[in-house]
Amino acid sequence: MSLSCEVADEVSIPQHAAWGAVLSMAFGVFGLITAEFLPVSLLTPIADSLQITEGQAGQTVTVTALLALLTSLFIGPLTRRTDRRVMMLSFSLLMVASCLMVALATNLPLLLAARVLLGIAIGGFWTLSTAIAMRLVPTKDVPRALSIVFSGVSLSTIIAAPLASYLGGLIGWRDIFMLAAALGVLGFIWQYFTLPSMPPKIAANAAGAFGLLRRSVMRWGMLTAAMIFSAHFAFFTYMRPFIETAVNHDLSQLSLILLAFGVSNFVGTLLAGVLLSRHIALTLSGAALLMAIIALVLTQVGDMAGFLAVGVAFWGLTFGVIPPGWSTWIARVVPDEAEAGGGLLVASIQSAISVGAAAGGWLYDGQGAVGLFWGSGIMMLLAAFFLYSRVRQSG
Repeated sequence: MSLSCEVADEVSIPQHAAWGAVLSMAFGVFGLITAEFLPVSLLTPIADSLQITEGQAGQTVTVTALLALLTSLFIGPLTRRTDRRVMMLSFSLLMVASCLMVALATNLPLLLAARVLLGIAIGGFWTLSTAIAMRLVPTKDVPRALSIVFSGVSLSTIIAAPLASYLGGLIGWRDIFMLAAALGVLGFIWQYFTLPSMPPKIAANAAGAFGLLRRSVMRWGMLTAAMIFSAHFAFFTYMRPFIETAVNHDLSQLSLILLAFGVSNFVGTLLAGVLLSRHIALTLSGAALLMAIIALVLTQVGDMAGFLAVGVAFWGLTFGVIPPGWSTWIARVVPDEAEAGGGLLVASIQSAISVGAAAGGWLYDGQGAVGLFWGSGIMMLLAAFFLYSRVRQSG
């Protein structure tokens, strides 16, 4: 199936790319991901201020992920008659409201209620992002547009998390969330002036994301995507404690290795546009295979700081291709139902994050880092095989 499939039933393919609108979406992603993971950088001061445990404060991330998953499955059918420009602007406003509520929260219930709003914004944004990108740029530029949008995730990893941790000690965690709300306001203004009106061309299928699972290629695709993201987050979630051990708790080395991961991930996301415009499934299967090799090599040399730094950097570089790759795959395989496909992909990823983190913890506690690397590597190998043998027909 070619990327130039007929999509006129759902979208009007533009003749010229609206890159300003694409960049506004990337900025929106930067703000959303920053807000999503701010509690990770500010966990201790939040817990101390509200007189709750760090475990309770950490549930702010869990609640956000849960609402993102639920929203991704139902946002398309529930808003099938609403202009997509209005939806994107609404998500920016929900982010602003969430951050302001967090900054003013005086107890755990209010804190969690605020994060519910953010979960809705994140789930809705990611569900609609692929379909909206298809309406902002010509077909040939969709991979590039998606790689730009996803670069906001990498930039947030590089800049927002360490900066929030540093500034939190200077101005306090509440003011950090005020600044995050300001990011949301800037994103809203940028999107307001650049996003065109995008009324739905057809009413969304009431079956939504679930109806797509009747297609064999979607079942295999979502299974394989879940395997890749599970393997990645099993590795990523427990990367820091392993690095700390390998560098003897040297914070400067730890920071440099984590920075190398973030920068290389950003570079990988930018390279994704070029690679994905040539062959989607082969790019994804090649990335999964490379990540499997990296994980298996680290089982032998992972306790050597130099090799570890190189391995982590290459893991970040390779994974940078994965998120825009799957969104581009959705745009190719189900161009007629890109919103429903995007919702199914978000649900698969959010579920995979939970499974990967849980399985990674079990492996790390029971078998140590070597067992974790083996588990991630084997899962990536299986995903690469399924991509090549079952999913490639659609890429």
